[in-house]
Amino acid sequence: QVQLVESGGGLVQPGGSLRLSCEASRSIFSIFTMGWYRQGPGKQRELVAAITSAGGTNYAESAKGRFTISRDNAKRTVDLQMNSLKPEDTDVYFCYAYVNYNKYWGQGTQVTVSS
Repeated sequence: QVQLVESGGGLVQPGGSLRLSCEASRSIFSIFTMGWYRQGPGKQRELVAAITSAGGTNYAESAKGRFTISRDNAKRTVDLQMNSLKPEDTDVYFCYAYVNYNKYWGQGTQVTVSS
């Protein structure tokens, strides 16, 4: 089991950047996959980016070239650097960890891209 706490969301203008951070309650060294999903009102959660313990990454098409996911096992964190943000990136972003066939979620952090 693991608890996850996100930070770094907020309001940003189109073209701006935000860095989301997810801190885990215990070592993430053995957690194979962690990442970020997003969810809008009335919509299902969708994957934004994921990273494995070996450093392999996977991105949604909408995130490729603009977002970068990274992982720091020593700090127990997974970060999502989001650049060139667009209004359509507005959503609640959730951190997750896949542990023993279960997904654990953070509480979510709001990202709003608006002028």
